Amino acid sequence: MINLILLKNSMGSLLQGAGLSIIIAFFALGIGTIGGTLLSLLLLYGNKGLRIAAQAYVTVIRGTPMLVQIMALFFVLPYFGVMLPGTISAIIAIGMNSIAYISQIVRAGIQAVGRGQIEAARVLGFSQLQITRLIVLPQAFKTVFPALGNECVTLIKDSSLASVIGVAELTHQGSIIMSRTYDALTAYMGVALIYLMITSCVALLLHFMERKMHYIKS
Repeated sequence: MINLILLKNSMGSLLQGAGLSIIIAFFALGIGTIGGTLLSLLLLYGNKGLRIAAQAYVTVIRGTPMLVQIMALFFVLPYFGVMLPGTISAIIAIGMNSIAYISQIVRAGIQAVGRGQIEAARVLGFSQLQITRLIVLPQAFKTVFPALGNECVTLIKDSSLASVIGVAELTHQGSIIMSRTYDALTAYMGVALIYLMITSCVALLLHFMERKMHYIKS
């Protein structure tokens, strides 16, 4: 049975860990969105060497577990004299992983933009940079907004992997409670409920934003 008293007494530390999980996901999403957009542009418009390098990055990142990437960044970099705090390591590793996935999402959105609009902009004298910034990317992001929303929710859950390097996010706090009380059911049920509440709130917010975008578009 779930120990409601233990759950109540542990709520403070669990919420503190949840706050750190949200921070990790927020900054990782920022890294992923900016980096993924730039990577998608390299994949589409870069020269052959840049396209090969970008595709190699996507293949390596998508082909290896995020857990390994987090541990590699945290434990291997010190051999090269680079010492990063656990939270920073987690943000960078999760963000770099997100770059690979978001690049494919944004690339699909860019390819969905009508070629006629691009050709018309060229006729009007727009540069490639202006076409990309003013015409292609705004439409691409509207198209792929639901997929980016799913990536946001995924990153919130992926932040739990930061616990393997000692980051005191939500899952790690649950592990501490479990190790102290030996009540795994209560500890991890509390963790699961908080994750569910966070992701549900984010999903509702994203759904509202998506409907707002469609309303403005129409």
